[in-house]
Amino acid sequence: MNEELTNRMLAVVEVTTARPDRPVYHAKVQVLNSRVVSEAKAGGWSVTRVAAADVTPAELLRRTVDADAVVIVGGEDISPNYYGGTTGYEGETVHFASADEGQIALVQRALALGTPLLGICRGLQIINVALGGTLVQHIDDGIHKNIDVPIDQILSTHDVTLAAGSTIAAVLGGVDISVQSAHHQIVDGLGAGLVAAAHAPDGLIEALEHGSAPIVGVQWHPEAPDSPADQLALLLAGLAAQHDARTRVEARITSALVA
Repeated sequence: MNEELTNRMLAVVEVTTARPDRPVYHAKVQVLNSRVVSEAKAGGWSVTRVAAADVTPAELLRRTVDADAVVIVGGEDISPNYYGGTTGYEGETVHFASADEGQIALVQRALALGTPLLGICRGLQIINVALGGTLVQHIDDGIHKNIDVPIDQILSTHDVTLAAGSTIAAVLGGVDISVQSAHHQIVDGLGAGLVAAAHAPDGLIEALEHGSAPIVGVQWHPEAPDSPADQLALLLAGLAAQHDARTRVEARITSALVA
């Protein structure tokens, strides 16, 4: 295990720790989120896990201020008022506006400070909205989510083509991969500085990344138990590599100033 990595802290930011009205959905989300935590710990990260809806936006920023990298995981739809949408759309879920506000602020701070950040499913959408992008509020039934099935069968397996030369293609070691997803919203207009980094066979955006900052989002679930075994580990390793690069640059700048 990399000794340097054992001293690094990863903030895993979820929506909420309690959904008493939706226990089956909550249990599924907890399986996914817990796998991010366990995989990160296995890779040597020290992990702090925070639910954005359970604290104020200011407290979320305070509790993650020392994080060397951030993962924003999946959950409910983002409140439409954050991207100019309307309520009452098909498939609309419960909204957690305080979680949206806190996670949006977290992305904006990561961009300002150069903190590596990975968004998963909702996390990708938070990245896009935080940088001024918009969302398609509902997509027709297709390859992105299994419908009319028990929650444990909701994840759909499909192919994704990564953009050649993209950060995520370098991290995952190729351009043609298989993923599992379960979403009904997608990126519409891209946020400032973001580029599409992957597409599904139907042409919809499946990943995005920032042109100059270490920010990446994937619309699928690499943390799903049946996803390719190395996908999540590679994405977490990508955060480590981005942090390493940032640290080396900062060390060179400090050395030059001292000299």
